Amino acid sequence: MRTPNHIGIIPDGNRRWAKGAGMEKQEGYAHGLAPGVKLLELARAAGVQELTYYGFTTDNCRRPAAQVAAFSEACVQAVERIAEQPVSLLVAGDGASPFFPAPLRPYLTRTDFNGGGIRVNFLVNYGWEWDLAGLDRPGASRSRILDSLRTRDISRVDLVIRWGGMRRLSGFLPVQSVYADFFVVDRLWPDFQPGDFQQALDWYRKQDVTLGG
Repeated sequence: MRTPNHIGIIPDGNRRWAKGAGMEKQEGYAHGLAPGVKLLELARAAGVQELTYYGFTTDNCRRPAAQVAAFSEACVQAVERIAEQPVSLLVAGDGASPFFPAPLRPYLTRTDFNGGGIRVNFLVNYGWEWDLAGLDRPGASRSRILDSLRTRDISRVDLVIRWGGMRRLSGFLPVQSVYADFFVVDRLWPDFQPGDFQQALDWYRKQDVTLGG
């Protein structure tokens, strides 16, 4: 049975969910924490080897200050919860920026927690320009280009799953996702259901692998 080695997760729809629930937009982020842990458990059980969550981007930091503070705190809590699991954990993003949450700086180096296990990456204050900053060297070979990525410790992505109904990558790991299959869940992220993940896996297993043919 064909299972993706590496799945990227875009957990979108938090603000829309909060608005629909009569809350302030920034209140939605905290409701996405439990789904993230549940998805990690499902991925591990399915035999997935690597999982990357899209936390927030450098562009997201232009949103209202209350929202920036809320999604930053949600990312801190999410990473801390993930670190309670048996994982090999890496936070990737512009750690030199003032928008990068200080409590997450120790996670900028991959670390095994609770004996290690599934590789988990969490993109925080991530931007594709930041990631590709080392690729402007003339005449770089393919291997040197990959080595120049700031996220070079993150492997090629096989499947990207985006909640919230939007059909775009939003700058998610552009090099690693170059051949990834893309599955969209219309449900908003805080309303995550385990069946969403299973549906994505079932769909992925039916996709034709042409290898350029």
